[in-house]
Amino acid sequence: MSDIETTTSKRLLLVSGRANEPLAEAVALELGTKLASLTAYDFANGEIFVRFNESVRGTDAFVLQSHSDPINKWIMEQMLIIDALRRASARRITVVVPYYGYARQDKKHRGREPISARLVSDLMRTAGADRLMAVDLHTSQIQGFFDGPVDHLFALNLLAEHVRKNIDVSKITVVSPDAGRVRVAERWTDVLGSPLAIIHKRRDPDIPNEVRVLEVVGDVKDRICLLVDDIVDTGGTIIKAAETLFDYGASAVIVAASHAVLSDNAAERLQQSRITEVIVTDTLPVTQAQSFEKLTVLSIAPLLATAINEVFNEGSVTQLFDDGRLQA
Repeated sequence: MSDIETTTSKRLLLVSGRANEPLAEAVALELGTKLASLTAYDFANGEIFVRFNESVRGTDAFVLQSHSDPINKWIMEQMLIIDALRRASARRITVVVPYYGYARQDKKHRGREPISARLVSDLMRTAGADRLMAVDLHTSQIQGFFDGPVDHLFALNLLAEHVRKNIDVSKITVVSPDAGRVRVAERWTDVLGSPLAIIHKRRDPDIPNEVRVLEVVGDVKDRICLLVDDIVDTGGTIIKAAETLFDYGASAVIVAASHAVLSDNAAERLQQSRITEVIVTDTLPVTQAQSFEKLTVLSIAPLLATAINEVFNEGSVTQLFDDGRLQA
């Protein structure tokens, strides 16, 4: 028998769908690697075709896809990429979802409704995903929907660093736009050392994205109010909250959120509002039509790259949380 020594080395494979390629390229740059060569296109009837142009056998694959508009198309494309990787013998498949689609449909509000966030998770698992990585899930319970390891990352420190550099923190009051965001707002108060206020509101169940603001709990008079949330969608809720804060004597209102959905005419509405600045990350692509003067977009790429590198090297993402680099 000949004396032959065999060695196996892991290979990191970073794959990008078409939803947010600039973010994927920025993550690849942070990792010092290149995106996998992938052909993806649409057939005339709307069906999606994907094919890898290189071997993926035995790789530790990370499939990065933001669930942006058109959300159903990009979710389906991600499922096809996962399935292709599984059938081509990738060793492990991690789904990297900077923005998790359908996250706001995480429970049944009334009878005869689906739990859509759970279904998206089930689809990923069925397609062949072994692990899920996401940024600022709308609710923490979504972590329990995925039958496998989940890395829940937070953009708080990235956003807070920008706030510290540009605003006198001693003048800030952190404001939760509703009771459901209080835990998020409390993390902000821990990081900035600022007082907390809460807007008490009631949502009209028959009119999507419409709320009736009732009152502000906490002192905001002559304060710079930092409204913190996970998503800025149509802008309606945020603008109403800001107007209420001004009614209660706030000197200025700044918005900080992880995900810039910016549906419909949100950009125009926010630009014309009395809000001073809207700070978001690039978990979702911001198109030219969605851009406006008051908008500041911060890169989430270093955060994602750090977490991907930790998972690839069998390190501890929890330890990153404990060190305060990914979570307050």
